[in-house]
Amino acid sequence: MYQSYLNTITLTAVYQALSATSLIGTYTITASPANAGSVTIKGSNGVDTVIVAGEWHKLENIDLSTISVKGTANDLVTVIGETF
Repeated sequence: MYQSYLNTITLTAVYQALSATSLIGTYTITASPANAGSVTIKGSNGVDTVIVAGEWHKLENIDLSTISVKGTANDLVTVIGETF
């Protein structure tokens, strides 16, 4: 059964997981267009990827707990999708 998922994360300078528990599904991760800085995303492979304000990416068949984000304090990342 699919379940909708919506979460907004307030960024800090320290990495924080997109989910505290395992959530496998398809999600769109969006850096708020109003962000002051870029967002750094780290996947389970340990590689950093930088996205700029307003940029979004659709990720399919991923576990949100394996992805971490950090950035300028009080900037936002929104995660929308559905779990499997």
